[in-house]
Amino acid sequence: MKTGFTRRPKALEPAPAVQGKNYITPGGLARLKDEHQYLVMRDRPAVVEVVAWAAGNGDRSENADYQYGKRRLRQIDGRLRFLARRIEAAEVVDPEAPRTGERARRVFFGATVRFENAAGDERTVSIVGTDEVDLERGHVSWVSPLGRALMKAAEDDEVELRAPGGTEMLRVLEVRYERIEVEAFRPRGAEEAELEVDEEAGED
Repeated sequence: MKTGFTRRPKALEPAPAVQGKNYITPGGLARLKDEHQYLVMRDRPAVVEVVAWAAGNGDRSENADYQYGKRRLRQIDGRLRFLARRIEAAEVVDPEAPRTGERARRVFFGATVRFENAAGDERTVSIVGTDEVDLERGHVSWVSPLGRALMKAAEDDEVELRAPGGTEMLRVLEVRYERIEVEAFRPRGAEEAELEVDEEAGED
């Protein structure tokens, strides 16, 4: 079996700080912005309206609609503050941007990597931001144990993955840069509504 460079992480190597720049793909940033706009333009105004209506219906301490609405407003405002910070700190990295030399050959943020373990089992993952993790799509964070293990590796390199479950050697089979599809933002309850429509259609 052909092997290249073998890289092991330094002992007690700290995880990169999540604070500061928020590396993210274009699709990931669009999703954050879509959620922020939805909360500001639709969700929050609707809850404010319910709270205002409930406030006029007697004792607020025993008014379930009022109490729920106020609690939901706090949740929305907290989420808006979080999204605003993440968007402000966003450092967009486009996987489709032209790359040459080491930047094209090695694993950096935005890379799609195919690798195998010692048993020969293959897996393909894309290295994305902390706001874009989607294990079903194979999207792993650049600060995760796997993301850190693969970072800067090239084809045929062996890397050591140190995870809570133990240590494992991986061999990089392919490194490529291509569009990473991020699932679009969907408001709460959208999936349930679509399911109901599908069920009704099936009954016709």
